[in-house]
Amino acid sequence: MALFRRTPYYVLTGGLAVIFLFPLVWAATASVSPHAGTAQTHGWGLANYVTLANYQAGVGRYLLNSVIVSGLTVLVTLLASVLGGYAFATYRFPGRNVLFLLILAILMVPYATLLIPLYVLLNQLGLQNSLAGLALVLSMFQLPFATFLMRISFEAVPAELREAALIDGCGSVRALWHVLLPAVKPGLITVGLFAFLAAWNDFITPLVLISDSGKLPLPLAVANMRQQVMGIVDYGATEAGVVVLALPCVLLFLALQRYYVRGFMSGALKG
Repeated sequence: MALFRRTPYYVLTGGLAVIFLFPLVWAATASVSPHAGTAQTHGWGLANYVTLANYQAGVGRYLLNSVIVSGLTVLVTLLASVLGGYAFATYRFPGRNVLFLLILAILMVPYATLLIPLYVLLNQLGLQNSLAGLALVLSMFQLPFATFLMRISFEAVPAELREAALIDGCGSVRALWHVLLPAVKPGLITVGLFAFLAAWNDFITPLVLISDSGKLPLPLAVANMRQQVMGIVDYGATEAGVVVLALPCVLLFLALQRYYVRGFMSGALKG
């Protein structure tokens, strides 16, 4: 009887899984199957991946750029959001909630409208057309949501835990590092995963801020690689690039999904 009651649930989740997995399976199949106008014209093979690997500076270079940008974005986002969320959750100061609402209000601003002013600012700071500057901009876009998530994660931790650490002689920083951070591990992983996925897949920000072809992240390199010869786009190499782009995201999400769900549930049952 219980099986029949859960049948709609299984049907719905199974259908959603098929819908979300179908594009990835399609791309993986197209990247190794024979198609006219691609490197893989006969039989199944990895010729499209060879084309991708040999494009301009090489896929390794573009992958390294993406890894550097994504890694810096995760580090900056985690550092700033942990300190901000800890301060908002722990300390009481005038205008605390107003300041927090102002930070959240940034989410309502389309980030594409900020790119030109940021381009001018980074140019004045000497960070335009650099991976560090790109990572700082991407971190800024992630901070409102990350600060919100870290605040509710810290608020879900019993206040007695921090008070006990302070009584035992820990300072605020030591209590944060040794006591509270392990308690909000799911929130940390969720923030880091969100920041990584946003930086790894972002297209428009590096399109505006990066002009050196050797510093392009992988999404831009894949888009530029769609070389047209007599009106034919190399879809095989493009699909190979899509697979290379998607694989790290899929593996990370599968490895960290239990923390991801727990991170979103942080504070949901707080009385």
